Amino acid sequence: MESGVVAANNNNYESKTTSTITIKGILSLLVESIDENCDGGSKRVISLGMGDPTLATCFHTPKVVEEAVAATLQSHKFHGYAPTAGLLQARIAIAEYLSRDLPYQLSSDDVFITCGCTQAIDVSVAMLARPSANILLPRPGFPIYELCCAFRGVEVRHYDLLPEKGWEVDLDAVEALADQNTVALVIINPGNPCGNVYSYHHLEKIAETAKRIGTIVISDEVYGHLAFGEKPFVPMGVFGSVVPVLTLGSLSKRWIVPGWRLGWFVTNDPSGTFRKPKVVERIKKYFDLLGGPATFIQAAVPQIIAHTEEVFFKKTIDNLRHSADICCKEIENIPCIFCPYKPEGSMAMMVKLNLSLLEDISDDIDFCFKLAKEESVIILPGTAVGLKDWLRITFAADPPALGEGMRRIKSFYQRHARKL
Repeated sequence: MESGVVAANNNNYESKTTSTITIKGILSLLVESIDENCDGGSKRVISLGMGDPTLATCFHTPKVVEEAVAATLQSHKFHGYAPTAGLLQARIAIAEYLSRDLPYQLSSDDVFITCGCTQAIDVSVAMLARPSANILLPRPGFPIYELCCAFRGVEVRHYDLLPEKGWEVDLDAVEALADQNTVALVIINPGNPCGNVYSYHHLEKIAETAKRIGTIVISDEVYGHLAFGEKPFVPMGVFGSVVPVLTLGSLSKRWIVPGWRLGWFVTNDPSGTFRKPKVVERIKKYFDLLGGPATFIQAAVPQIIAHTEEVFFKKTIDNLRHSADICCKEIENIPCIFCPYKPEGSMAMMVKLNLSLLEDISDDIDFCFKLAKEESVIILPGTAVGLKDWLRITFAADPPALGEGMRRIKSFYQRHARKL
């Protein structure tokens, strides 16, 4: 999922209007900007910019998951093509897994296997694209949506998330932005990049708002169940009887296997809107164009879901909570950045950059490139996710590295602090 777009110039760090490079691209530029001939060259690079938990030693893929994939591969039964919608046993398993948290039962017909959640995003936009269509996207958000909309000729309209309200959706803005050509309202829960988790009550209001404006909800739940605050994770599909919901998700984050690219596109629609013959046929035909994940990985999904123990999930949640606590505590000692909302889920958080306290930093991109060059610490400029002069910090990291990285940011601030 870490492939959204932003434009940046590695020479002057200026952001541009046109999206030209990926988030991975700007992170690569940040790494390249580290000056090995300066002080930074002697420091180990600490990356707090990429949402890949496999980079940290404290997050481990369960052995049972690896054994399940090894078994399907060594069975020699899954070397061929899978059906375009995905292996039936995988679709059944995912339907049963998601139905645990719903007031109704999903079937395999509601589930389509995708190559990671990124492909699920592209499918959802492609399915809804038509002349004059527009989609409502959160700001800040995940920029791959903008890229997919650009390729499909779909207009993007941004609504704000409200940091003072725990990054809740500005529902008044949603209603003001929508018109007869609005085809979807996108939410990300748990939130990337903000680390928020929506309450049942707020999700209910989102569903009612979407119904009122006559559109569906696309619910990006790639961080599903990675909630470690007071609010539990509630899937948007709970409100599928109020408004049709497309749920996008994957094994990537919860099972710590982002490189396996096993995602899903699911119709949560007990009222049957997505079961109309023309809609079903359109979805099926589009999947005929796609290539899904490796067949042997799909074949392992039933065993992966059935045999992963709850203790593994709990350990992941405990690690994330601990890392988020470390990050927030260190931020309190860095005057130029402020966290308006302590993260309660996912693996990242947004912090506000106070440029008035800095002497020679022009914006968030300038901050991140100079930080990388001088301190060998990589964080993502907020411009990359739609919020200028903010920063996204990924806290899914080993605690010692996270603490050291935050202390280097403090040293960077002290060196660039405006003289009073």
